[in-house]
Amino acid sequence: MSKKILLILILFISGFVSQAQGLFESITSDRDDSDDTSSFVLNGYARGSAYGGSDGYDFTTLFGEFALQGRVSRGKTFFHGDVRIREGLFFDERQTIVELKEAYAAYRGENSSFYIGNQIVSWGRTDGFNPTDNITPHDYFFLTPDHDDQLMSNFIIRSKVRFTPSAELDLIAIPVFNKSNYRYDLFDMGGNAHFSETVMPDKTLKNSGFGARMNFELPAIGFSFSYFRGYDTFYGFRVENIDILPELNIEYVADFYKKNTPGADFALPVNNSIIRGELAYNHTKDYEQNMHIPNPDISYVAGFERNIFNIISIVQYVGKYTINYEKLQKPVIPDPPDTDNMMQYAIDMINYEPELFNRKIFQQQEKFNHAVMVTLNRSFAYEVIDVELSGYYNITSEEYLIRPGITWRLTDELTAQAGASLMYGKESSVYDMAGKILNGAYVGMKVSF
Repeated sequence: MSKKILLILILFISGFVSQAQGLFESITSDRDDSDDTSSFVLNGYARGSAYGGSDGYDFTTLFGEFALQGRVSRGKTFFHGDVRIREGLFFDERQTIVELKEAYAAYRGENSSFYIGNQIVSWGRTDGFNPTDNITPHDYFFLTPDHDDQLMSNFIIRSKVRFTPSAELDLIAIPVFNKSNYRYDLFDMGGNAHFSETVMPDKTLKNSGFGARMNFELPAIGFSFSYFRGYDTFYGFRVENIDILPELNIEYVADFYKKNTPGADFALPVNNSIIRGELAYNHTKDYEQNMHIPNPDISYVAGFERNIFNIISIVQYVGKYTINYEKLQKPVIPDPPDTDNMMQYAIDMINYEPELFNRKIFQQQEKFNHAVMVTLNRSFAYEVIDVELSGYYNITSEEYLIRPGITWRLTDELTAQAGASLMYGKESSVYDMAGKILNGAYVGMKVSF
């Protein structure tokens, strides 16, 4: 067992022991009235959602969903549950899906807390792009008006230790890796190529993930320092097998990689504005021999938020620096073009194309990657109607995304939404290929209780 893993286990054990001691003391001592108070909260919603209009699908998703969310607390203990049931059409497949969004039990003491179960944990202070947020996987192919629907839970053991009212240590263990959902099989990789079934990493201690975050919330500034070790939920793919005879057949498979990521973030109020920043160093190994593993890189985001004429305006710069970058060389037709050389050229090209696409996925096709994002939000009619427009432009790859949307609160319980998501890029770029599947307009209606 490595020293890093041993250190993290010691931290968790010490935090658990302190919490267990506090729990024992609360049981064996006279409790005040607050310890005996209990509460039960039950809410949920029913909704319908339609999304479609891409080149590949007239109806990308059409579904009805029922959600039930509950929270029961007594004294210093509580549990939270969120169950969702949906039925409908998803990329031309009729499915009934039961999703346990979250389900965890918790103990919350004066200076420490302990949580265990399926949880969604988000780190970072910038908007949309969070280099330090490595805990929660996403279902990028679950298309709805609400982007938070794409968040997926992990089984997590979590402990929080509060040193002062403004300083808190957050410790997280992820025993079993859970991947984000990428439908590479929906991409058109050519008539002779297909994706085989993904094989998940072994469910062992050495494949577990660990994270720690020291967070400070001061009157003048909020900031944190974090560290993550484990499998990245954001992954690429590799060539699994190539058959030349009797006809060309290329088999791809999605694959995963480990990384170590120290990071930091901050939010600084300045007059009527907020300046935000986030930075992370992603350290990887064996990337020279594996196309699905990105180079080590430094990812960073700088943002500015201000209310201008009642329009909440957010402007962000998103950047990445790729360490040990070497330009990928495209294979050259051999001279002379004999049989052996042409065969090797064909194999080199088969490996070149997916390796180039992986670099595009990880935004490492160039040494530096630059992008900007703008989000504008305006409320009307005493916050009954919200209008939002988001735009993203990658200066390096010349790809862009536009997301207009409107939310109308018809009553306290009834909400209607409509909008679109459109992404475009050069031929064979990530946005060009993804846009053929994910572009479209949406409408939805939700009744909450």
